[in-house]
This record gives sequence, structure tokens and C-alpha cells, in this order.
Amino acid sequence: MATLRGETVDRPAVSFYELNGLDENAGDSDPFNIYNDPSWAPLIELARTKTDRIVIREIPFVDNLDNQARPSKQKPILGVPSNPLKNLTAARSYYDQNGSRYIESVIKAKKRVFTSLTRQDPDINTIWTVEHLLKNIDDLKAFLEVELPELTGEPDISVVLNAEEKLGDSGIVMIDTPDPLCLAAQLFDMETYMVIALTAPVLLHQLLDRFASILLAKTEIIARKLPGRLWRIYGPEYASPPYLPPTLFREYVVRYDKQMVDSIHRYGGYVRIHSHGNLHAILDDIVSIGCMALDPIEPPPQGDVDLSYVRRKYGKKLVLFGNLEITDIENLPSAEFSQKVYQAIEQGTFGAGRGFVLMPSASPYGRHLSDISLKNYEKMIEIVENI
Repeated sequence: MATLRGETVDRPAVSFYELNGLDENAGDSDPFNIYNDPSWAPLIELARTKTDRIVIREIPFVDNLDNQARPSKQKPILGVPSNPLKNLTAARSYYDQNGSRYIESVIKAKKRVFTSLTRQDPDINTIWTVEHLLKNIDDLKAFLEVELPELTGEPDISVVLNAEEKLGDSGIVMIDTPDPLCLAAQLFDMETYMVIALTAPVLLHQLLDRFASILLAKTEIIARKLPGRLWRIYGPEYASPPYLPPTLFREYVVRYDKQMVDSIHRYGGYVRIHSHGNLHAILDDIVSIGCMALDPIEPPPQGDVDLSYVRRKYGKKLVLFGNLEITDIENLPSAEFSQKVYQAIEQGTFGAGRGFVLMPSASPYGRHLSDISLKNYEKMIEIVENI
């Protein structure tokens, strides 16, 4: 919290991103829980005892907090945003011969039926979209006639309060939310989304406006009930170069995300914008959103800007989270990886700035954690502790 507030700290904060030592349940025998593999145990303990833990929570809305079953505390699958279409959707699940789980979702609207299909493999902690809900611009036009459900109920803030109680002073909770563009873009495959974003901005804005009305209402209520927390807004990368030009980043991201950020700031919260890939052409626009932090600031060639450049130009306004690549953690010998860590710390902390958190761009998502990955995580802690 001192880092977020821009106060002086005795060392850089260090986070393992999604790994926090609280949500990884080694005792859960669910075949889709990769963390019950023994190879994860040392890293889970390292995250629990040695990192500045940031526990990610999405806040559900429920109609009756006394009678509603509490949501699972199991770590959510990454890449699956909150779904305002859930109440419209009929779903069925089935499994193939390899144990992969498929979920087919169906939305019926007038004479049109929209379907999507996802797949989750037992040994990989992610969900793949096999079939997207909207296939073309005609689907989008028809979908815009579907009446979205109104926001009802109250946020179940216990998911945050319970995590904070368990963490004590060993970490903080970060409230997680997609932005309107994330909800819109993930309805299409990437190619179709890009074509629509470039050629049919009026239709895309109509879709964004519909999602924004729901997200803004949720954000305002949650921010008021849980003031002063760190938030992460994800989705802006869908409009970053080379996918879309900066002019459309302003249209599809800044216009909407700034309203969410303003709402959070009204109640003393801190907003971290999450955007992978290229940043150079949109950094001014990201700052204009009013956020207080940015992640993961990927180094070239995954990104197009050095951490030192971001620190020099924007460090007085933004807490910088990054910028270790997960591929380096999984593949580099520890001696080479150490140089990456030293470089990130040097670039992220030199001169005047608001603050820096040493953090990877993602986390391993396979069932077996390699020895080299564990050693490189241990190296991160060793280097920070000896600064």
C-alpha cells in the first residue's frame, strides 16, 4: 500500500502475479486443479511466505446474501471475464475421451440462436474458446436487439473481506473487472472483432455502451462498499497496436475506462490498468484514463518499450508493475534470468517515481512445474531480499 500511495519503501515490492499462496489449493482433488501436483508445493509456500501477496477477487452480485450459496474461494480460471449474459444463457457441459471439459452456451433471441463452446483440459489452467458467440456482423446486429438483464441484488463483499482477514498484513486484495471492450471483443474471434472495430464503429459503440451501463453501475456500487482498495481493469490491449490504431484506443478504451476509474477514485481506490504487448503509442492515452498503475509493461520483443522509458516519462504518475516475461522464468538458466531481474529492478526504480513492483507478466499454467521455473522464482526473492 505504501508503494501504491507513492511513499518511500525499504525495498521494491515483489509479486508472483496470480500466484499468492492463498488460492492454490493442493488438497483439492478436482482433476482440473493443477496445483494438486506435488511439483507446485515449494512455489506455493514461497508465494505465501516471501512475496507481497496480491489476491485477485471478482465481486459477484447476489439477490439474497443470507440465502445465496457463497461463491467458491478456488482461484478463478484466468481469461474468463465476468459475464453479464449469464442469466440469458442456457449451458450444458460434456467431456471427451481425454477428460477435457466442454461447455456449450446458447442464447435464443427471436428467430436467431447464438452458440459458443469452450474447452478446458485437465492439465492446463486456462479455458480455450472453440466457438465464439458472434460469428459476423449480422450476428452483432441481431445481438444488439437482445435485452440484457438489469443489474440486481447486492455485491457479495465477503469474498474480499474474508480474503483480507486471512491475509492479515501479508498482502492485499485486488478487485478484478473487465472493461466494456473486453466483454465486447471476447464475443468474436480476433479476426472478426478487428474487422468490425475498424469498419463498423457505430455498431461496436452500441455494444460497448450496453456493457458500459452494467459495468459502471457495478463499479460504482462496489467502490462505495469497498473503498480504498486496489483494482485491476483488463481489456485495453484489445485496442492496442498492432490490432487497432491509437485513435480507436481513445474511442473504445479511454472513453469508457475513464468513467470506471473516476468512480473508483471517488472512494479512495487505486486502479491498475492491465495491457499486454505494445504500449509506446498509447502510453499518453493510458495516463489520460487517470489510472495510478500499469502492468505488465512487457519488454521487447513481447512489447515495444523499455521499462526505463516508461519510468522516465510516466513514473511520477504511475506505479509500474513488471516486467519479467513468463517465458524467461520457464526457460532461462538462473544466471541469465538473474540479469533480467537486476535489469528490471534498476529500470523500474531509478530516479524519481511513484513506485515499482517486481512482477512476472503471467504465471505457469501447466500441471507440472519445472525445476528451472522454481529456481527462477526463488532467484527473484533472493535478489530482492539482498538489495
